Amino acid sequence: MKSATLPSASQIGNLLIAGVSLVIVPYMALTMLFDYPNILRYEPGIILTRFHQGGSLLIGVWWFFAISGLVLLQAYIRIGQRLEPEEPDLRWATTLGVISGIVQIIGLLRWPFVVPVLAAQYVQATDPATRQATVVVFTVIHQYGGVVLGEHLGQLLTISYTVLLSMALRRLTLFPRWISYLGLTTSAIYLLAQGDLFATVVPGFPVWEQAGLVGSTLWLIWLLVLGVRFRCLDRVAVQKA
Repeated sequence: MKSATLPSASQIGNLLIAGVSLVIVPYMALTMLFDYPNILRYEPGIILTRFHQGGSLLIGVWWFFAISGLVLLQAYIRIGQRLEPEEPDLRWATTLGVISGIVQIIGLLRWPFVVPVLAAQYVQATDPATRQATVVVFTVIHQYGGVVLGEHLGQLLTISYTVLLSMALRRLTLFPRWISYLGLTTSAIYLLAQGDLFATVVPGFPVWEQAGLVGSTLWLIWLLVLGVRFRCLDRVAVQKA
């Protein structure tokens, strides 16, 4: 009777696959339209000018990119509901995963709702003082909303969730061990991307420039693999029945 209330493995798999797909589409669009993520470290004036040139389309893509994470949050919750009866400690991991998504969504929403105003003000300003003031405001918001919330806290919480879930999956022996090892390896690489964040305030801090791209890509692949494997769980159960 208790198991009937649990989300199905297929439902979890579908949410993971859909969530990854919804993240990749706007990410690729931002790469083509806005040179994302490289543009994050450009001079503020360049970022604001390029953003203003992107117009309503760029604003829409950023908004979609921000809210696309809501599907993955649903997947995190369903995974917790499914596995916590056997792994009670996973409740803590689920909490971290949900918080990580919320933090990153808040950080990303600065692009469709705050940056457009600053970009327009910067481009339309006729005196250097106004432009300089706009740059200062943008830099503060960009550093806090992007570096502190989205990239630092968001990524650290995501890494923590990935590590805890990978270890739980290994103990439960639901999937082949290599899936857990992939999650742990992905987390280690993703963690190296923090060097780029510290370099924004500590000149000369060692940085592996590709850590963020490699880590985030492997993380999405890991989620996609999890989604496929979760979908297979129900099929195996039916065959055994």
